[in-house]
Amino acid sequence: MKMSTLTTTALAGLWLGVSAIAALAGPLEDRIAAGDTIRIGFANEIPFAYPGEDGTPKGFVNAAVIGVLAKMGYTNIETVETEWGGLIPGLNAGQFDIITGGMNILAARCENIAFSEPMAKIGDGFIVAPGNPKGIQTYTDVKDKAVMLVTGAGYSNIDAAKAAGVTEDQIMIVPGPTEILAAVTAGRADAGTGTYPTMKQLADSSGGAVEIVDPSAMPEESFNWAGVGFRKEDQDFLDRFNAAQKDYLGSPEMLAAVAEYGYSEAMLPGDKTTEWVCANR
Repeated sequence: MKMSTLTTTALAGLWLGVSAIAALAGPLEDRIAAGDTIRIGFANEIPFAYPGEDGTPKGFVNAAVIGVLAKMGYTNIETVETEWGGLIPGLNAGQFDIITGGMNILAARCENIAFSEPMAKIGDGFIVAPGNPKGIQTYTDVKDKAVMLVTGAGYSNIDAAKAAGVTEDQIMIVPGPTEILAAVTAGRADAGTGTYPTMKQLADSSGGAVEIVDPSAMPEESFNWAGVGFRKEDQDFLDRFNAAQKDYLGSPEMLAAVAEYGYSEAMLPGDKTTEWVCANR
């Protein structure tokens, strides 16, 4: 894993009553009380979360989370880059304290980790060969046309495709976005899928090798809500994070911080709660 320290600024003063609530504090609160860094884990998922050339955290989820933590008084942050499939296991193993990266809130994931309230509403996207010769716009098209679909390991798109009737032998699973683009460009897959912002970034950076499909064809049930992941035993910290995020999300300050990554008011999560999303996705 690649680690980089964002800042070594001292933590804000501890709140009143630390000794009285110590027995109720989760691992992250214990680390903070000990003066340790808050460790943010993410995969290389442009534009959600990724490392800059100098190792600093980039992407709109990282920018938003760092903004919320700053509002809470925390700037002693360390970033940990890993593979997408290692995020939840790494979080629960204590390798980091918070998962960024734009992870969709899903029922299966809700069983293993605790999510913040949603910070973005995100649709799925498809990249295809120029001109979209196979006419692929939805998962149903993948099924009906019996074509090959490529997506990333651990991506929610796998379940979405299967729910639409796409068979396992039609789904190629690769490590992440770079490999998705390579598979479509080389003709090993007819379409690649992931979240719309990631697929659009791939198309925009491909020099015309692939194009993004119009997302308006996707049904409403294909939309997901992204959240920030925490260990379940850190619910005490998560409650305070949610309170700070509620004030920060959608503010002019927040929108200015994430604008360079393509996040706009159109991606704000609306009134859906994590409880609802866990029960319906």
